[in-house]
Amino acid sequence: MKRKDFLQMSAMSLGAIMIPKAFLLGRDIDPLEALNDAMDVSMKKQLADVALNAAKAKGATYADVRIGRYLNQFVATRENKVQGVANTESFGAGVRVLANGCWGFAASDNVTRENIARTAERAVAVAKANAKIQGEAVQLAAQKGFGDVSWKAPIIKSAFEVPVKEKVDLLLAANAIAMGGGANFVNSAIFAVNEQKYFASTDGSYIDQDVHRIYPTFTVTKIDQANGKFDTRRSLSTPVGMGYEYLTPSANEKVGGVVTRYKNRYDMLEDMRAATTDVAQKIKAKTVEPGKYDLVLDPSHLWLTIHESVGHPTELDRVLGYEANYAGTSFLTLDKWQTKKFNFGSKLVNIVADKTQVGSLGAVGWDDEGVKCKEWDIIKDGTLVNYQAIRDQAHIIGEKESHGCCYSQSWADVQFQRMANVSLQPGKEKRSVDDLIKNVEKGIYILGDGSFSIDQQRYNFQFGGQTFYEIRNGKIAGMLRDVAYQANTQEFWNSLTDLADKDDYRLGGAFNDGKGQPSQSNAVSHGSSTARFNGVNVINTARKI
Repeated sequence: MKRKDFLQMSAMSLGAIMIPKAFLLGRDIDPLEALNDAMDVSMKKQLADVALNAAKAKGATYADVRIGRYLNQFVATRENKVQGVANTESFGAGVRVLANGCWGFAASDNVTRENIARTAERAVAVAKANAKIQGEAVQLAAQKGFGDVSWKAPIIKSAFEVPVKEKVDLLLAANAIAMGGGANFVNSAIFAVNEQKYFASTDGSYIDQDVHRIYPTFTVTKIDQANGKFDTRRSLSTPVGMGYEYLTPSANEKVGGVVTRYKNRYDMLEDMRAATTDVAQKIKAKTVEPGKYDLVLDPSHLWLTIHESVGHPTELDRVLGYEANYAGTSFLTLDKWQTKKFNFGSKLVNIVADKTQVGSLGAVGWDDEGVKCKEWDIIKDGTLVNYQAIRDQAHIIGEKESHGCCYSQSWADVQFQRMANVSLQPGKEKRSVDDLIKNVEKGIYILGDGSFSIDQQRYNFQFGGQTFYEIRNGKIAGMLRDVAYQANTQEFWNSLTDLADKDDYRLGGAFNDGKGQPSQSNAVSHGSSTARFNGVNVINTARKI
């Protein structure tokens, strides 16, 4: 397991055991018992009104309250053993207010009528204290109230209704395939999330939402006993906004007879078989010769490049320099947007932000400040046309309303601007992955995300991957290793010359996009079809001893 994978899985499992007890109306609840025990919506509305009225009585000009119940389950295995099973529940309420032109926020896990009123009053006190040192008043974009509305992720089967034994059996069966195929080590896990979120505001919205996400993953390691070399291959799954049906096998596709790909369903057992074969080939694969190559990038790889080089630099708070944690600021400064002519990439580059995309990690009906979610253009025909902005940012770029991309990781954290699902639109002409490959004389086909590095302006970068296949004279000629490509963001996106069509479009994504201080984690997806980039600089990452 690579250090990055270890840290990610450790963070998931640690987060799952940080909250050993749930607090539901002040009553300690065993997490396993609480999975089927939720607060009635009418009770949430009564509590929300108590908070909103208390905030207004203390001088708030605007207030919103979020009552949240967050369920997590983490099942982890290694070889033929269960490493751990964790079930957690977190319940509480957060109140955000505007008073004297400034934001204030307070939260509590004691959700009674008396305490939620005190929480709202504390939020107002925080806002008034902030007003003494903040020079410019918050300008909040207008937002109509929606009344009593609801949204539920269109899942078929909740992962929390599936017995733990069934999940353990699947993971151990997958591990057995790897060990039987000659792997030395294998880790696998299933992580499930259910966010039950209730939002109310003085605008007149009462919004009840039920969000589901799931992430099956594994890492296979093989050691060459003759020379001590080893390599790994991670799963080609992606975290998704779906239920347990994601783990229902479907027909799998292959490209060039060597690579299994997954679209709307994920077959963990089949991927484990492919990974076990791949990792054995990776050890013996020839090392890449540095130079210029045409790259054919699978969506399982390209999602991360989109995330780092497009998603982060178009977050408006980074553009303005208000935010720099984890991902720096942005080279896409306001002057570039104002010209309406800034060349971000080739004419094929059409990047859309969308918080409504079915099956995506970021899909919700309304964001965490009660804005109806939507789709909007960020890059149009290669030109920068917009950013990602929320209610107190919209006026800066001349927008009359928020884009609906405000999010908080829990009831205990204040909501702020987070990345929407940012995706590269597929090609408009009929084109398969084989069509992209057949015209490449010297190239590399890359699947899966790997290590990466990008500067604090989101401009100069380097990306690795999971598996690499040499393309020679329009055909896959075998596996390569030690591959990474380098470019700057403009150079890279201007080298996009061909795209597969919508039939190849797939989502990738991450459960753990970090941002903020104190830090928060956001789940976000990025879609694309397979894409071809010409003349990209490839380096050899092999360690020279």
